[in-house]
Amino acid sequence: MNNFWENEFVLQTANYSITVLCTLVFLAVFELVTKYNNWEEIKKGNISVAMATGGKIYGITNIFRHSIMHHDTIFVTIGWGFFGFFLMLTGYFIFEFLTPKFKIDEEIKNDNRAVGFIAMIISIGLSYVIGAGIMSIK
Repeated sequence: MNNFWENEFVLQTANYSITVLCTLVFLAVFELVTKYNNWEEIKKGNISVAMATGGKIYGITNIFRHSIMHHDTIFVTIGWGFFGFFLMLTGYFIFEFLTPKFKIDEEIKNDNRAVGFIAMIISIGLSYVIGAGIMSIK
């Protein structure tokens, strides 16, 4: 069975599958913490929600990229992916806390593209910092 998991095609398929599955789970968690329905808003053409959601997708997958590059096993990759997601989610709450003059979710739902863009960049930027942290683990 060890030879099976050492096959590059099997390992690539496993990493891909885990990343897609975790991305869907993490997006569902983001859906629970936001005050709007991501996919309904995107369906209506809300560019701000699309940018914020796209940033989250990129951020999550970028964290998994770093985790896959640095770790040998699927379980360790998943563990770092979950930890990285927790840090991204924390960043989301910090962003909301640091903007007391307006509510991030309300602005994004109202298609305030400036706020949607900043939310996207925060998710992407945090994923690079989180990824660098994952890569620095010895």
